[in-house]
Amino acid sequence: MPYYYFKEIRTPLKLIGIRFMRDDQGALWYKVWFGPRKQLNQSRKSRKNRRYPTS
Repeated sequence: MPYYYFKEIRTPLKLIGIRFMRDDQGALWYKVWFGPRKQLNQSRKSRKNRRYPTS
């Protein structure tokens, strides 16, 4: 499993236990209370390559 470095994004939702984070590649993650982090979307580079294949 790869290692990620996260930076927390400050939002008012943190008051009720929902936290948002960005990893070192720019993908957005969220965490609810004490649960695991889950990825919301993919980074822009991988999403662009997936939509428009070059082959």
